[in-house]
Amino acid sequence: MLKKIYWNFFKRNIFGITASMRVLPDFIIIGSMKCGTTSLYYDICEHPCTLAAAYDEIGFFDSNFHLGINWYRSMFPTQKIMNKIREDTGYSITGEDTPFYFWKKEVAERISLDIPKTKIIVILRNPVDRAYSNYNLAVRENNEKLTFEETIEEEIRFLENHTFRDAVDSRRSYLSKGMYKNQIKLWFDVFPRKQIHVLSTEDMQQKPKQELLKIFRFLGIPEYTIKNQQKQKVAKYEEMDVETRKKLLDFYKPYNEDFFQIIQQRFNWEN
Repeated sequence: MLKKIYWNFFKRNIFGITASMRVLPDFIIIGSMKCGTTSLYYDICEHPCTLAAAYDEIGFFDSNFHLGINWYRSMFPTQKIMNKIREDTGYSITGEDTPFYFWKKEVAERISLDIPKTKIIVILRNPVDRAYSNYNLAVRENNEKLTFEETIEEEIRFLENHTFRDAVDSRRSYLSKGMYKNQIKLWFDVFPRKQIHVLSTEDMQQKPKQELLKIFRFLGIPEYTIKNQQKQKVAKYEEMDVETRKKLLDFYKPYNEDFFQIIQQRFNWEN
């Protein structure tokens, strides 16, 4: 109780005090780590009918759930502001992005109970590229000393003797976070298909205007062409070894095929 009071009124200040006047999100981007969730979020927030949350990756439904729903409300606009935007444009929505939600069953269940009508946006990248990007992030942050090839071998051994959730929750989970079929099913189990929109990072990069129009239609807001496409958290690193890439393409192929069947669409992740 004391922790809730501290975080709601002292840390969130006026935003916590006015929490009961604030709305809950109309959409949540779950995606996966290193798939472009942050960039997509700020692209959507450039739409004149969309109001941003206090910051991205709020993480309420997993690591901050104990702080209570009013703490979560404090992150979003007041109903009065939402009404003003609706008067001006005819529509108003708000949302958030937290990629860590994607692989957690308890998060999908909590969201379906607390905000059952919220729309879920899933952006996913070729799992081979996602794994390598995630590895390089760990290297930059000084959390990884092994070579990429060594981490792959170690994680494969770990997967053989542990559950998928154990693997994806572990520090070295470069491969398991790209096993999308295991994760997307958690969301289709609790949300109607019409409430989930799935797109690929590659399509977003190659045809951003078309992909954003699809998202705006999904969110029920007017078509709009954004002026400044975001490229958040982009980093440069050496290309992956050709043989390593081939090995991972083979590794992920059956997982990708199952994933495509679940979402009833295909992405070009063959190379």
